[in-house]
Amino acid sequence: MTVSDHHLAADGLDRRRLLGLGSAAALGAMLPTPSQAQSGDLVVSNWGGDWNERIVKGFEAPAFGSSPLRIVHDLAPVPERKAKLLAERRLPRGTVDVTWLSDADAYEMNAQGALETLDVSRIPSHGSINEKFRLPYLVPCIYGGVVILYNPAKIPVPPTSFADLWNPKYAGRVGLMDQIYFNYIYAAALSHGGSMGDVGKAFPALLDMKKAVQPRLYPSHQALAAAFKDEEIWISANYSARAVQWEVEGLPIRWSYPREGAVFVSFGAGIPKRARNVDGAYKYLDAMLQPKPMGAIAEATSYSVATGNAELAPDMRKRLEFTPEQIAKLNFVDYPYAAKSDPKWVEWWNKEFKA
Repeated sequence: MTVSDHHLAADGLDRRRLLGLGSAAALGAMLPTPSQAQSGDLVVSNWGGDWNERIVKGFEAPAFGSSPLRIVHDLAPVPERKAKLLAERRLPRGTVDVTWLSDADAYEMNAQGALETLDVSRIPSHGSINEKFRLPYLVPCIYGGVVILYNPAKIPVPPTSFADLWNPKYAGRVGLMDQIYFNYIYAAALSHGGSMGDVGKAFPALLDMKKAVQPRLYPSHQALAAAFKDEEIWISANYSARAVQWEVEGLPIRWSYPREGAVFVSFGAGIPKRARNVDGAYKYLDAMLQPKPMGAIAEATSYSVATGNAELAPDMRKRLEFTPEQIAKLNFVDYPYAAKSDPKWVEWWNKEFKA
């Protein structure tokens, strides 16, 4: 599925600079060898950069710093990590014990037989996960949704629908990020009579947007943020975590929840089929779900937390969390439909919308 990891890998999730632990950074630079995988080490596959530093600082170092279980990191962009999972699924044993993935990537890996179906009896804290977010092959940690971002100085009345991106009074002031094209297809479908499982109405709607507002396309989250800062654009749709982060950084941005419901995304960890240290992997997943690390990871990444008992200060919870009403309206990806359709979607986007 080519929609994988655009919100993380597109810019390394390097939007804020957390200082990593020196020893953890050294470990992160190491790729596991078969001899390491055969030891008592736990090999954790993850994104690199300060995303991994946040996971180390907020969770792994406090949870396993004094543990005999030694975490060894296998850090790489998600396409490389998925290729490794697929290549190793036929081996007697692989080199990865825990892998971090988006919900879309996890669906793809599970569909291709690379992930274990989790034994939740070995994850005592599994019941703390919001039931709507549970997957049989992934333990979700954080989640968010695609919402409306806007400049309140230019748009004083908060937008209420993805359809506001089509408003002619915002001509020349609508910004879209090229790499998350699939989310604009979903937003167009939801606001123009389609659904997550049938986006056919999105394509004529997006061509209408192109005529009505001449949207500006940006190659990265940073470029989109710079356009908001310079008031080149006033409105967009993007991940709620981006809006939280950019507002904290002083950009003229607020976010509004669309009446159609936000487009859901989550990130978490699973166990590859050929993991060597399965016991350690289950310990890792349960440790991740504890209230303190879940709160620390959510705060570090600006995403909402997938459990109901995370330790978050009231002001931080209010800033990050979706309300129960907003959670109830989340739009979940139809994974089989998206996996089958995405090659056609990206081709259309490049040839028709961007042209």
